[in-house]
Amino acid sequence: MSDRLLEPADDVRLPVPAGLGRGLVLASVFVCAACGLVYELELVALASYLAGDSVTHASVVLSVMVFAMGIGSLLAKRLRCRAATGFVLVEAVLAVVGGGSAMALYASFAWLGGAWTALVGFSLAIGVLIGAEMPLLMTLIQRIRRQDAGGALADLFAADYVGALVGGLLFPFLLLPFFGQLTGALLTGVVNASAGGVVVLWLFRHDVGVRMRWGLLAVNGAVIVLLVAGTAFVGVFEREARRAVYGEDLRVAVRTGTQEAVLTGDADPTAHRRGGKPLQLFLDGRLRVCSADGYRYHSALVGPAMAGGPNARVLLLGGGDGLALREVLRHEGVEKVTVLEADPGVVRLARTDPGLRGLNDGAFDDPRVRVRGGDAFLRLREHAHGAGSGPAAYDVVVTDLPAPGQGVDAKLYSQEFYGLVRRALAPQGRFAVHAGAAAAHPETYWTVEATLRSAGLRTSPYAVSAPRDWGFVLARRSPGGDARLPRPRAVSSRTGAADPPLLRAPRGRVDGLPPSTLTRPRYG
Repeated sequence: MSDRLLEPADDVRLPVPAGLGRGLVLASVFVCAACGLVYELELVALASYLAGDSVTHASVVLSVMVFAMGIGSLLAKRLRCRAATGFVLVEAVLAVVGGGSAMALYASFAWLGGAWTALVGFSLAIGVLIGAEMPLLMTLIQRIRRQDAGGALADLFAADYVGALVGGLLFPFLLLPFFGQLTGALLTGVVNASAGGVVVLWLFRHDVGVRMRWGLLAVNGAVIVLLVAGTAFVGVFEREARRAVYGEDLRVAVRTGTQEAVLTGDADPTAHRRGGKPLQLFLDGRLRVCSADGYRYHSALVGPAMAGGPNARVLLLGGGDGLALREVLRHEGVEKVTVLEADPGVVRLARTDPGLRGLNDGAFDDPRVRVRGGDAFLRLREHAHGAGSGPAAYDVVVTDLPAPGQGVDAKLYSQEFYGLVRRALAPQGRFAVHAGAAAAHPETYWTVEATLRSAGLRTSPYAVSAPRDWGFVLARRSPGGDARLPRPRAVSSRTGAADPPLLRAPRGRVDGLPPSTLTRPRYG
């Protein structure tokens, strides 16, 4: 049996007064909109974590979903004469697809090696299902009380937009920090299926035949049980997926609050010298530290700036793992080091994990070190309005950040940010920047250098010799001109390593590149 054909509004049979029934339908719109936005944000967040480049992934997810919503709205026209049955089935399928999308996307990345196809496919499927909701809900609300289409749409869209607001706030402030991406998506599916079931199987139960009602109840119940059961296996799934990505030597995996930190290899940071696995730190899937050659990167980043003049006051941007801090503290004359790290969870891991603590020599326990959280851009802006170039200015500023790209760190490679750094430097202050791979991505590297010069800094580009392709720029505050600093040629990490990094001038200079700004980022 199926829904009866659309009847006049005064013939509808509801278990509650019409006004309350109408309110319950609008409440369902609110809940469904909140769940739909959570699905969108979940896909964007997980795709950015798995593959980086959040701007591209956000654009793909949102544009595909909006396109698919239009298709879903057209397809829903065929279900209007069976709006109650159609709505509960759409919500059940959406709960399964949306709730399981995060696990499916992670599984695709871990075991199939890529997530792009799954990302587009789930964006399309979720968009079609979300688009089918509104026409069906419009039909149901008109079943309760006839009103002009404009008024009904205004009520539906109001509930929809407010629900989207709540879903957008719940995702970063509740679901992600307390439940994680996978469990949060599954629980959202449970709420989604429950909302659809309540509206149809209780409020509009007289519109559905007995046999169909029990069938829909069984489907909806099975979906909810499946999603709830899935939450019990999230831990096992994550462990196996991480092993597929990082290997069997995975040792620590924690959610810091803003990103996932994973440690692999031997807890002894010197084990690689005896044939063991090197200790490696991954942040959101990207390698940030390797005990086998990490000292070469950090000594090359820090050494030239620290050796170029006074270094009593040092500002370290990023570097929550403590390795750049270790190099700073090994230089004479250092009196105070301020570490600005946006993620306190990484600093906590660097303080407590035996392997990472051994690698950074317990640098955060040094009484000269002060750790501050928050956004580096805002912190430097506060400094610019307060200290200027007075006694609180810094002799050395070092940015230990991921390579420049289109993500959230792009503003920390902008002309505006470098202008703030320049104001924070003492008259003879130096600024060391990790500018990406000089040989593999020359345009990005030289854009960083051009952006530094556009902010009034004198620059000296340099790179580390093989086997790694690391590019850096050393800059100095200058009242004018573009004279080059003496180019650093070699640096010692003071770790006793037999192969300290050798520095060279980067090849293939690219001239004429415009600077990167907040409104026009130039990093591809």
